[in-house]
Amino acid sequence: MLEIKNFINGKYQAAAGGSTIPDFDPSKGEIYATIADSDEADVDIAVQAAKKVQKEWASTSVDTRFRILNKIAVIITDRLEQLAQAESLDNGKPLWLARQVDIPRAASNFEFFATAIKHFSSESYFDAPSTYSHTLRQPIGIVGCISPWNLPLYLFTWKIAPALAAGNCVIAKPSEITPYTASLLGEICNEAGLPEGVLSILQGAGPKVGNAIVAHPEIKALSFTGGTATGRHIIRTAGPMFKKLSLELGGKNAAIIMDDCNYEKMIRETVRSGFANQGQICLCTSRLLIQDTIYERFREDFVQAVSSMKVGPPLESSYKVDQGAIVSKAHYEKILKAIDTAREEGGKILTGGHPVILDPPYGNGYYIRPTVIEGLGPHTKTNQEEIFGPVVTLQKFSAKDEAIELANATDYGLDTVIWSSDAGNINYLSSNAQSGIVWVNCWLVRDLRTPFGGVKQSGIGREGGWEALRFFTESKSITQQF
Repeated sequence: MLEIKNFINGKYQAAAGGSTIPDFDPSKGEIYATIADSDEADVDIAVQAAKKVQKEWASTSVDTRFRILNKIAVIITDRLEQLAQAESLDNGKPLWLARQVDIPRAASNFEFFATAIKHFSSESYFDAPSTYSHTLRQPIGIVGCISPWNLPLYLFTWKIAPALAAGNCVIAKPSEITPYTASLLGEICNEAGLPEGVLSILQGAGPKVGNAIVAHPEIKALSFTGGTATGRHIIRTAGPMFKKLSLELGGKNAAIIMDDCNYEKMIRETVRSGFANQGQICLCTSRLLIQDTIYERFREDFVQAVSSMKVGPPLESSYKVDQGAIVSKAHYEKILKAIDTAREEGGKILTGGHPVILDPPYGNGYYIRPTVIEGLGPHTKTNQEEIFGPVVTLQKFSAKDEAIELANATDYGLDTVIWSSDAGNINYLSSNAQSGIVWVNCWLVRDLRTPFGGVKQSGIGREGGWEALRFFTESKSITQQF
């Protein structure tokens, strides 16, 4: 049985209270590890360790920070196979996906921000004849980073890398559902020479250790990715303490498919955007809006493509697996309940809609057929509430103004995908989409220099590029006269 412990002050240690919680292999529905069940005491231990090195790390030269963070990226790449195996085991995603996307992106996060901090400059202003003003951007001090289970190391490093690059000490918490690769990151940071205490990785449940990170008075900023309900709780807790907050929350994203699109590319990419990582990506397109002139053709081709997807064991190399296991039993049951709700609302299941039972030893794993539903209006629960699984709905529209009305008809606003070859359609739809991100004729193409985040109930703040480095620093204006 694997023991996943806290990483504090450069060392692995059990939770202060000594208790643990189980970690499940979703492909088999079996416990394979125990996780440190941390609480307020562990957070305070990590904060005290950070306080001892905070000023030293903040004053460390940019070149030194670059070398350490870049070495972390190199080691992640060197250990790609080990990390991919761990990610697939822990999360249930196909091994090929962890190899191609999750682990390379984790390395890229450190590489990008290692380089970015060398080019992150202050501004200066001269007002003749004798006034000179300039700004300083200084690290906040001790910050908290809380990441989700769907892209475990990918999103964990997306937060930690810019925080460390900017000169902060970090108290980080991965999801208790997928703690394995985050734990391995501690070894990698030690090997790369990150000073002890600069990064602590605390394991355990959100209501205990996550809430303790949010509430600790010496943690001055919080970057969180997760559910909207948890985001509201964080605001209620951290708001009165005047902490800086970056919250990337839920999504109910739409793809708008016009009849003048590149049809073959659109079909291929829309299958991917609906079902990548078992639909467990905040950016997945769960609502497909199709122009009526191509609706029948699209429905037939899309359902055929989805029906042919292979569901199987994520680590089984003898399978060609498109879809692995759902991350946990609780989430598996939540998705199945959402499919039942769609039926109750009058939705027609075109394909999928049921569990998949595999042969032993995977018979107790959490598998669901990719599901396509039609016949539901924009204000049904199915089209309003985040399902976060391999479930998409089809809706028909006739004109672009109707399409944008449907796309915006939710409380969320993370991303919108537009499929069209007409410049007028593209300009109208992209400018009127109520979302923080718009992809045109593509999906999940990420330039790490661009801002990332949503509007409405999809969160507050932005991550990525200069936005991340600005979030993890405070600006100070200095003006002098000669």
